[in-house]
Amino acid sequence: MNEVNLEEYKIKGYYPTIGIECHVQLKSKTKLFSSVSNDAIGAKPNTLISHICFGLPGALPVLNKEVVRLSSIAAFALGTKPQKFSKFDRKHYFYPDLPKGYQITQLDQPIILGGRVTVSLEDGTTQTINITRAHIEEDAGKSTHPSGADYSLVDLNRAGTPLLEIVSEPEIHSAKQAKAYAKELWLIMKYAGVSDVNLFHGNMRFDVNVSVSKDPKKLGTRSETKNLNSFKSVERAVDYEIKRQIDLLEKGKNIAQETRGWIDDKQKTVGQRSKEDANDYRYFPDPDIPPVTISDQYINDIKRNMPILLGKWRDKLQKQGLNYLQIEALLESNIEFNANFLSLIADSSKEVAEVYTNWILNIEIPLRHKQIESKEPLEITASTRKAIFAGIHELIQQGQLSSNNARLMIIFLLKSSKIPDDFKELAQKLGYIQMSDIGELESLVDQIIKKNPTAVEEVRSGEKKVIGFLVGQVMKESKGQANPAVVKTIITRKIETHES
Repeated sequence: MNEVNLEEYKIKGYYPTIGIECHVQLKSKTKLFSSVSNDAIGAKPNTLISHICFGLPGALPVLNKEVVRLSSIAAFALGTKPQKFSKFDRKHYFYPDLPKGYQITQLDQPIILGGRVTVSLEDGTTQTINITRAHIEEDAGKSTHPSGADYSLVDLNRAGTPLLEIVSEPEIHSAKQAKAYAKELWLIMKYAGVSDVNLFHGNMRFDVNVSVSKDPKKLGTRSETKNLNSFKSVERAVDYEIKRQIDLLEKGKNIAQETRGWIDDKQKTVGQRSKEDANDYRYFPDPDIPPVTISDQYINDIKRNMPILLGKWRDKLQKQGLNYLQIEALLESNIEFNANFLSLIADSSKEVAEVYTNWILNIEIPLRHKQIESKEPLEITASTRKAIFAGIHELIQQGQLSSNNARLMIIFLLKSSKIPDDFKELAQKLGYIQMSDIGELESLVDQIIKKNPTAVEEVRSGEKKVIGFLVGQVMKESKGQANPAVVKTIITRKIETHES
């Protein structure tokens, strides 16, 4: 248990306690116990199903071994290792989108025990949240309730998709901590490569358990708000529940142990059903699925082939001198490309790493978002990006490109996804090469000085900032082709020496 000063979190005499259960959809090609596709995004309702998804008589599930591998990777990402022995159980309850009448899950012997998530908080401190367990289970289907209709619709495409449910210890004590934990867990799973972690499509969903108590050594009656799919909704739901429960207790009312839902447009939780105890689910070992046993060799192979994890990437980027905001922005970038981004930055010199970081955050990522919206996604390899960035950086070092023209050239090359034979030749063709000829620049400066006598006098009287205005006028006159650093030097010299 963390040594936490609970007095810091006390609200109106009550101590809030939060635990979070996170459902991570594992990115296997097929479902947990059948050969049906696991990718339901865009599929028509009830098209990715089989007799196993329906639980028809005689249907026998077969465990997907890829799910075991991905769960084992997740174990190491959480700072622990997979259990050598785990088993599956049946959890019985009725719901329209659960056609078997039970869910296959892991009760008392899950694939992961222990682990931890360390979060950075806004005040600069860190806190480690311990993981109780993580178990494999199948997802249920999805029910929708058309507005104004007297019926509901069930889509079983999601039924049987593999989930890893990660359960934290109740060691979170504020809404901000809950949000930080959710985001950090999202990043951990992202860099472990076990899930697509797309919150919009429900690849990760958070259930928050909240209770308040006047006794810091005792937990209050908890509510569980289910299926939150954004960090902001996690924070707001926790904050709402803490206030709601305190208000009820202050009025002398009891807290119901129940499942609640988050209504985003109203920014509130609503009761859905009473929360069952474990005994009510009538768990027993699934008779159709043998226990999972993995060897030391299997575990060692998983450990040896682990991807670069979140903490290691942070260390690499910090060594390059990037600040906290830059690092987190890079880490949270589009999952399909950010490993390439990070490698490019981590393997560069510190000076180049800073330049490449700005290009990626301020040019490439916004460009990708625009291209995705226009349904023309960029298709560029890591080696092509590396060559493009290096070529443009060299032109800048030579004084051939302004920062704005470098930006335009980066966009042009990323869209074409081609490495030019000669960067300078292409820049000249596009009209991006800076004017650096001293004679030409002095002529332009003379014109601007004559047109702006008031600004010139202000500079001579000590208003050095006005030089920037004059530089801008030269850049405008040259249509962005003049070298601003050289222009500034010429202007300063001419004004200070009263050259005409």
